[in-house]
Amino acid sequence: MGLEGDEEMAAIPTKSTFRYNSPFVQVSLIGLVCFCCPGMFNALAGMGGGGQVDHSVANNANTALYATFAVFGVLGGGIYNILGPRLTLVSACSTYVLYAGSFLYYNHHKHQDFAIVAGALLGVGAGLLWAAQGAIMTSYPPTHRKGTYISLFWSVFNMGGVIGGLIPFILNYHRGEAASVNDGTYIGFMAFMAVGAALSLAILPPSKVIRNDGTRCSNIKYSNVRTESIEIFKLFLNWKMLLIVPAAWSSNFFYTYQFNNVNGALFNLRTRGLNNVFYWGAQMLGSVGIGYIMDFSFQSRRMRGFVGISVVGVLGTAIWAGGFANQLRYSRSHTLENLLDFKDSGADYAGPFVLYFSYGLLDAMFQSMVYWVIGALANDSEILSRYTGFYKGVQSAGAAVAWQVDTHNVSFMSQLIVNWCLTTVAYPLLVVLVMLAVKDEAKGEEGTTDEATPTSAKPTYT
Repeated sequence: MGLEGDEEMAAIPTKSTFRYNSPFVQVSLIGLVCFCCPGMFNALAGMGGGGQVDHSVANNANTALYATFAVFGVLGGGIYNILGPRLTLVSACSTYVLYAGSFLYYNHHKHQDFAIVAGALLGVGAGLLWAAQGAIMTSYPPTHRKGTYISLFWSVFNMGGVIGGLIPFILNYHRGEAASVNDGTYIGFMAFMAVGAALSLAILPPSKVIRNDGTRCSNIKYSNVRTESIEIFKLFLNWKMLLIVPAAWSSNFFYTYQFNNVNGALFNLRTRGLNNVFYWGAQMLGSVGIGYIMDFSFQSRRMRGFVGISVVGVLGTAIWAGGFANQLRYSRSHTLENLLDFKDSGADYAGPFVLYFSYGLLDAMFQSMVYWVIGALANDSEILSRYTGFYKGVQSAGAAVAWQVDTHNVSFMSQLIVNWCLTTVAYPLLVVLVMLAVKDEAKGEEGTTDEATPTSAKPTYT
């Protein structure tokens, strides 16, 4: 679409929240894309071992996944700025279908090679998808409602995990004994992921998204390779990004422990699927709660940041303490004689279920809080795509290490303590970042000149 198309779009009334080119609709659409692709991936991973009795195939595939994700997470922001959202997202989403298909293949042939290669390719795709998602989620909304839009995205996205958890629960309901999930489970995941790839074509570039106050999200349509290479290199020298590193590293590190060594170690197959329904449902609740705190609790944006970090810090400490108490009951060498079942285990099921639910609640609150902080550092889509790409790259490097830690049979208790320590270190550093870099007025952010660009202005292209 050329300048004429942009002018036509600018003429659309900007007061309707449900306009196709409104931030609300576009953030909802990226939420639906993530509902179908990473949402279903999360449900698959949450079963422990990708739904397989032998966890080694999922651990090795996920190590390859997060190793390439670490690289393309960092590069993803630059690639997004060059290709735009549609090409970036549709190519990224297709790798999710391949990954789920590799486990369908493994169900019949028991060869890990396909799953590992598919995992590596998914790492490339996931790096591109999450860089695009982060840029859209943090730059499209108005400054004073970023927390609300983050919670909107997180709720839609995690509904994918809820629905995805129902798929193995329903299809494997009568298979109470430990077993790999059936073919229909993987086929169901692949169908949802293919729909997500198609939906990604509906995402608009930032130059065509208009807020209700009449401002565009960005004037720039495309960047170039040289510019992005320089800007990505600068991220590793950026003190703001360095303060985010512990939060980024820890924010997917705990998945291996929670999925394999809590849900996978304590519960039988059908109960793991049910648990995931509530794990990802808890994420919806957590994102809404922290989104309210980050946007509405105080007039001062910095104060909202301090309060939000404090709330997550206190809650996180309590939940990990509960996890510590639960971990004293079993270990890698002394597992439960009978895996817990939601129908047959009675009161024994309640405590571990509440803990797993709480882990989901904490995950959403922790990551939504970090995204809010990143979104408060700038408003421009190009800048935020690099920031969120850096965040996802470091996050994925941590996850790659975590999957191999579990593959090498590190004790459950050691994994728990490391996770608890990593998240605890992140909180004071985020407080320092908010104190030094987050301003109460949008004019203190990077890239805020785009915030005041009226729709009547001609967009510039580079």
